[in-house]
Amino acid sequence: MNSTTKKPTTAFWVIGVIALVWNLIGVMAYIAQAYITDEALAILPEAEQALYRDIPAWATAAFAIGVFAGALGCIVLLMKKKLATSIFTVSLLGILVQMYYNLFQSNAMDVYGPGGMVMPILILVIAIFLVWYSKDLGKRGVLS
Repeated sequence: MNSTTKKPTTAFWVIGVIALVWNLIGVMAYIAQAYITDEALAILPEAEQALYRDIPAWATAAFAIGVFAGALGCIVLLMKKKLATSIFTVSLLGILVQMYYNLFQSNAMDVYGPGGMVMPILILVIAIFLVWYSKDLGKRGVLS
């Protein structure tokens, strides 16, 4: 173990905390989707109700892996550990599987239209950034 890690910059802490908040919002979105009540589901338009009802277990699991691994990765990053890169990679894989389902297996694009691509693209870009950023921090000696 390298006991001579470099001191993180203010940007490290800002990025780490913002990324943690982002991923915790993802965790809340997962919980809201996974535990949506019948009453809340009934309020949605019929097309959206069908989207929620038809999600396979593997897509829900991928969503859970993506968001919980992302949040854990942020915590580990803020602890300045290189393990964050591996955890962020697991999160990215979960996101890719979930996005595969959302874009190619479900009819989400028919329901939400082209505007429905904004959030998935943003999620993917941030996940890729976190893998790259943690890897870069490890190379620069900020993570041990």
